[in-house]
Amino acid sequence: MSANPASATTDEPSGSGFRIPKVPFWAQIVAGLVLGVLLGWLARSQDIDWLYTTLDKVGHIFVQLLKLAVAPLVFFAILVSITNLRKVNNAARLAGRTVLWFMITSLIAVAIGLAIGLITNPGSGTGLTPKDGKAPEHAGSWLDFLTGIIPENVITPFTELNVLQIVFMAAVAGIAALQLGEKAQPILTLSEAVLELLQKALWWVIRLAPIGTIGLIGYAIADYGWDLIGKYATFTADVYIGCALVMFGVYPLLLATVAKVSPLQFFKGAWPAIQLAFVSRSSVGTMPVTQQVTERLGVPKEYASFSVPFGATTKMDGCAAIYPALAAIFIAQIFDVQLGVGDYILIAFVSVIGSAATAGLTGATVMLTLTLSTLGLPLEGVGLLMAIDPILDMMRTATNVAGQALVPVLVSAREKILDHDLYNSASASPVDDVEVQDSEPAKVPVPA
Repeated sequence: MSANPASATTDEPSGSGFRIPKVPFWAQIVAGLVLGVLLGWLARSQDIDWLYTTLDKVGHIFVQLLKLAVAPLVFFAILVSITNLRKVNNAARLAGRTVLWFMITSLIAVAIGLAIGLITNPGSGTGLTPKDGKAPEHAGSWLDFLTGIIPENVITPFTELNVLQIVFMAAVAGIAALQLGEKAQPILTLSEAVLELLQKALWWVIRLAPIGTIGLIGYAIADYGWDLIGKYATFTADVYIGCALVMFGVYPLLLATVAKVSPLQFFKGAWPAIQLAFVSRSSVGTMPVTQQVTERLGVPKEYASFSVPFGATTKMDGCAAIYPALAAIFIAQIFDVQLGVGDYILIAFVSVIGSAATAGLTGATVMLTLTLSTLGLPLEGVGLLMAIDPILDMMRTATNVAGQALVPVLVSAREKILDHDLYNSASASPVDDVEVQDSEPAKVPVPA
């Protein structure tokens, strides 16, 4: 085996002058999107049952593989990230600034969502009626949110995948480990090893993303079809436009004015995580890629290992800000309920404070029911949006992950710990280069 994997990929094979070109990961994802759309259209237009079932199973297996690692990954990532803060100067200040920017960007995102909803009236002219809605089996409420943070036992959160409770237990364990000091070092060493093992296994799953893309996109097209999408055309466009305005308007403005760095370079470095989030619809499943691109953008590893896992479970500009704002207006119009200024302020409050309820998993149903129940809107409205949810969730999650990479860059730049040389040189996809990265010692800037 070559001592330098990077050079091994560039040298010509000694036995032959022909070499199969390596297809970049982003190109594999794009190919999966195109093929998925074509197969989905074929399955629906020609009524091919076996193709419909195959697409469903392929997408379902990919998502299940991502979810399989969610519970232990969140626990050990949060635990290790909290203990890593001891290596960073002004850790409390960094944590506080991170939360503050999470809230600021969420407030901006929900304001954009409300503005678009009020301008476009997405619930008008759809042909949908309250009878088309169906109340969800489980609805979120503030009481459930507050009391649900503390688990009844240590097993149930992992078996039922209650991410918020897992985060709580991991935070308690991490703080306790900090208090114990050297006595807790064996546990921390084990936790770091388990986290690396989980991330390595998740990389293998991420490698399957192009195949998973075919199944997820294909099934969405085959199951919902363009007719159904047409009924929600305005609402779907609103969500995509709102997310695009935040991701490609607000974020670049913050990068240019607050962090004083190149927005284009940010997207060049963060794009692998954004595109994977679009396909997988899981912030937590994308977390290893998000953390690596954040480090490649010059954020110190010790700080990134705290801010990215924390953001993957609480920072949701797409799912918890833009989407519930638009959805509340959409549902209110379908049910002919008038919303006032106080209701819009309440939507903003719920979005900023309650975003942890989304917990980084696919879908934003919990956050939507939390918003509707707070406003007193009919929960049957959730059923109106469930049919189109997978299509919306792709753009929402991409926006979530972009924000999760953005905030550490902003905070690092403001605190003068951002490595600008690394930021300006970030380019390659971490999915393409993961083997190289695993074989070389990481070079991380030391915070001042």
